[in-house]
Amino acid sequence: MIPVLLFPQFDPVLVHLGPLAIRWYALAYIVGLVLGWRLLRRLVLAPPSVATQEQVDDFLTWATLGVVFGGRLGYVLFYQPLYFLAHPLEIIAVWQGGMSFHGGALGVTTAVILFARRERLPLLGFADRLAVCVPIGLGLGRIANFINGELWGRPAPEWLPWAMVFPAAGPVPRHPSQLYQAGLEGIALFVLLYGLSRSTGVRARPGLLSGAFLAAYAVARISGEFFRQPDAFLGYLWAGATMGQLLSLPMLGAGLALMLRAARRAPMAA
Repeated sequence: MIPVLLFPQFDPVLVHLGPLAIRWYALAYIVGLVLGWRLLRRLVLAPPSVATQEQVDDFLTWATLGVVFGGRLGYVLFYQPLYFLAHPLEIIAVWQGGMSFHGGALGVTTAVILFARRERLPLLGFADRLAVCVPIGLGLGRIANFINGELWGRPAPEWLPWAMVFPAAGPVPRHPSQLYQAGLEGIALFVLLYGLSRSTGVRARPGLLSGAFLAAYAVARISGEFFRQPDAFLGYLWAGATMGQLLSLPMLGAGLALMLRAARRAPMAA
């Protein structure tokens, strides 16, 4: 007998309040936004300052809308466009699941551009501080994926002691890839970016932290996808890559270009 772990089937609903159901996934979004907001209020004041704390408070609404609308539209367009074209009313059924990080990233990027233009903030400087906060939400979101028993991993080798059977995925022991991705995209990425953000020299080069986030996230996502089972309706795509890996390649290129540009430009005055 090969020892494997049986997935502890959590209730995806944290608490019922009458007809209202608060799900773990929604809680992950809320806690991620709140913690990121609190951290961003502190980061924007570090020299060279890029915004006021009151402006960060205003941006929270913009960020929330960017995450929700961008994440949902990204999933619709990148993953199941034909299905949602045939069932357009289901686009708004976000409670049924289906969010895309890459879509959410585009939504938040749009929010940052519009907000920085309205408030006359240094775009890349503000984006740099925001980038440090993003892994908090990413890590919590992956933990919520695990609690929901979704986005499970590929079949694991027989010798893996933490291989896990997810009932919805059949009897085959699998990698708990949600936890791998929580560690890579959440913990490791946050430690890297927060460590870099403590350097005045790094903060003074607009675009360096944003580029580091894009490139490091792309590497983390591409690596994690080697252990994650592709979505059944997509499977493996070009050269055996997954959709998550293909969508991460432009992020890697953009991140490297931003870091190179930041390194070549003169630093901001404190």
